[in-house]
Amino acid sequence: MAKKVIATLKTGTGKTFAKCIKMVKSPKSGAYLYKEEMVHVDHIKDYFGEK
Repeated sequence: MAKKVIATLKTGTGKTFAKCIKMVKSPKSGAYLYKEEMVHVDHIKDYFGEK
């Protein structure tokens, strides 16, 4: 199934998206968590700029 997902991301409109991984500090425990999202290439700076 992973091959199917990768194949669809490389064709057509899937090329305009990127998987972004951001490290976020948890306010409750103080530990760092990783937040993953698929973001449009034009909005990558906005994604990393927000807190």
